[in-house]
Amino acid sequence: MDLTENQKIENYRVTAGELRQFIERFERLETEKKDIAEQQKEVMAEAKARGYDTKVMRKVIALRKRDKDDIAEEEAVLEMYKEALGMS
Repeated sequence: MDLTENQKIENYRVTAGELRQFIERFERLETEKKDIAEQQKEVMAEAKARGYDTKVMRKVIALRKRDKDDIAEEEAVLEMYKEALGMS
């Protein structure tokens, strides 16, 4: 069963409208992401102005995202390597 030209056009309109909605939603999210990134920069600038080491803060934030067992294992291996190199 072939689609008539009108049915094809109608399907295209629906698809184009849906596509436009997806794209616009994505673009709104991109804008929100930029706003959040700017707010994060402001938080770090404020912390730095108050004397905090933002490099260390970022490491702490990254650690908080990780599993405690993974962190413990990595720290144990790091200590072992440091001992092997006489750095402990």
